[in-house]
Amino acid sequence: MMRDEAKLLSLLGLCRKANLAGFGHDAAKKALRDKRARLCLLGSEASPRLREEFRALTAEANVPLLELALTAAQIKQAAQVPAGVITINEKGLARKIFDCAQEPGEA
Repeated sequence: MMRDEAKLLSLLGLCRKANLAGFGHDAAKKALRDKRARLCLLGSEASPRLREEFRALTAEANVPLLELALTAAQIKQAAQVPAGVITINEKGLARKIFDCAQEPGEA
């Protein structure tokens, strides 16, 4: 369970409104390849193939990857976009989201 799910969802909505995130496979992949991504998030419903693909892409780009307990429906409610994979493309927001998504004692 995430430390603060409501705050995380709010931050995802902010990222979407500010155009500081890549929602979905193609946008996230492009952000990683263009070296804009600062953090990559995988939703709980991401397929094993998607998880493997983005583990490899984030390792190659040296970008942290977090696997979240959020569903595409929860992400859609917060950001108006259903997505199984998201990149956060701004350093400060990436740090806030990373900290918010960590279990106490994990960070």
